[in-house]
Amino acid sequence: MAGKREENPAGSSNNLRGDVLRVLGVLKVATVEQIQQISAPHLSYRHTDKDKPSKRKQARTASHLGALSDLRNLTPMGLKAASYELGRPVGEMGNPARGAGRTGASHPMVVNDAVLALLRPKPDLAQLVDEPAEVLAAAQAAVDAPDGLGTIASYATEVALPATGTWSNPGKGGAQADIVITSPEDGVPLLFVEIDNCYESAQVLAAKIDKYMRFGQRKVKDADGKERPMWRTRWWVPDGRHGDQPHPPLLLVFNRVGPRNPNTVIAQLAELTRRHWQGTAHDGFHMYDGKLPIVVTGMKQLQEHGPAGAIFRRFGCPQNQTLLEAIGNPRREANDARQRAEYEVREREYKEQLRRVAQERKAERESRRPVCAGCGARFTDERWEAAHATDWGAPKDTHPHLCDDCKQRAVAAEGQAAGKQEHQEPVRHGAEQQNFQREAHRPVCTECGANFTDERWKAIEHVGWGVPQEPRPSLCDDCDQRFVTDVHQAWPDEHRHQEQGQPLPEQKAGGTWLSRFRR
Repeated sequence: MAGKREENPAGSSNNLRGDVLRVLGVLKVATVEQIQQISAPHLSYRHTDKDKPSKRKQARTASHLGALSDLRNLTPMGLKAASYELGRPVGEMGNPARGAGRTGASHPMVVNDAVLALLRPKPDLAQLVDEPAEVLAAAQAAVDAPDGLGTIASYATEVALPATGTWSNPGKGGAQADIVITSPEDGVPLLFVEIDNCYESAQVLAAKIDKYMRFGQRKVKDADGKERPMWRTRWWVPDGRHGDQPHPPLLLVFNRVGPRNPNTVIAQLAELTRRHWQGTAHDGFHMYDGKLPIVVTGMKQLQEHGPAGAIFRRFGCPQNQTLLEAIGNPRREANDARQRAEYEVREREYKEQLRRVAQERKAERESRRPVCAGCGARFTDERWEAAHATDWGAPKDTHPHLCDDCKQRAVAAEGQAAGKQEHQEPVRHGAEQQNFQREAHRPVCTECGANFTDERWKAIEHVGWGVPQEPRPSLCDDCDQRFVTDVHQAWPDEHRHQEQGQPLPEQKAGGTWLSRFRR
């Protein structure tokens, strides 16, 4: 073929080889038709003009067959190239498939079919605009059907789950998952899938489930030094509720090609593994802390309905469910939703009650809001608080019955009036104030009750060094003179002795001299 590149004798393009690498990086072994169905599903609706199914298949798969021929096989270098295409470390690509073709490796082919049934690739309608109407209708029906889970990069096959050893060098006693799905955007953060072709007994399958359980229970130290379940060091899963943290769920897909009846095997398997999956009853639902959710379905049902169909039966559940319901806990979710709704109702009622109380308090407060005595306007909150301030040290408001505007006008008018009066009689006002304060302290005679004259007041207050003290400071001038006259008339000798510095004779008992003059 002219123009072929030497390194690509079959003439494949980089895009086609990328398709092959992405698919084989996950499935390890796949037919060219499976590669085409996953990477370019629109091709399944082309070449309808061919008269034989074999020719239609040959035409649909020719481009990917050329890319597969150019790659020859998925050597270790090819696996590394596939890891680049998938954006996944080589250590997480999974182990090689146990076989190399459909005849010699029927199990890997069924695993691929299960991936297709769960993935459910959608055709690109833009690539089918020239196809007949019936082909477009079939493609449209596929597009309108329920979506599958994730993309091809969401899947891994033949993944070791070591109960001992390490991820890269697992020891004995561990499981190997046929498929691992990580599609958190679709509600499936982590799901292990085991394919059974109905050749194995319930006891053999129970032993496999024991290995899954041991792996789920294994804990190791993470990069931060904290001990965690080993599977959490590789895959992200949301933290479970306290006291209800199950292990990653396990989906068993029974492909009825062997001699065993899957219904009988499933019933026996449920009894043999009850200790692993049975939850604890709690207020209308079950809790599955430390348990392994086990879900079963059939391959034909999975291919027909996909993960959105009610074709999955969880051990311990009496009816079929969708995959998301089966691996989850819908009764607990319903209980949580009901509690959230009840809480929201109580919260709304409480907020409404607070709103009513606030309105009542506001109305009661408004009824007490003062009204300005000047203009009739209601006080603002600031004016109300200022006019009725009672804190210690708060100045008393001068006009508590007026609003701010009226108060300002009243203060301005009072200021003008006070300024005018001060300008007219400034001295008089000051003298009157001083006289008032002085008269309030003027002494009163204890004998006759008359106010002291200014001279008498000065005489009794005039004290200092070398100044003789007034002998009778509580008497006015008149009473003081009468006292002196009466003493001279009554006891002239005593008065003379007193003037000569001699002591006065001792008074007799029975009243004072002043009482004689009050008769």
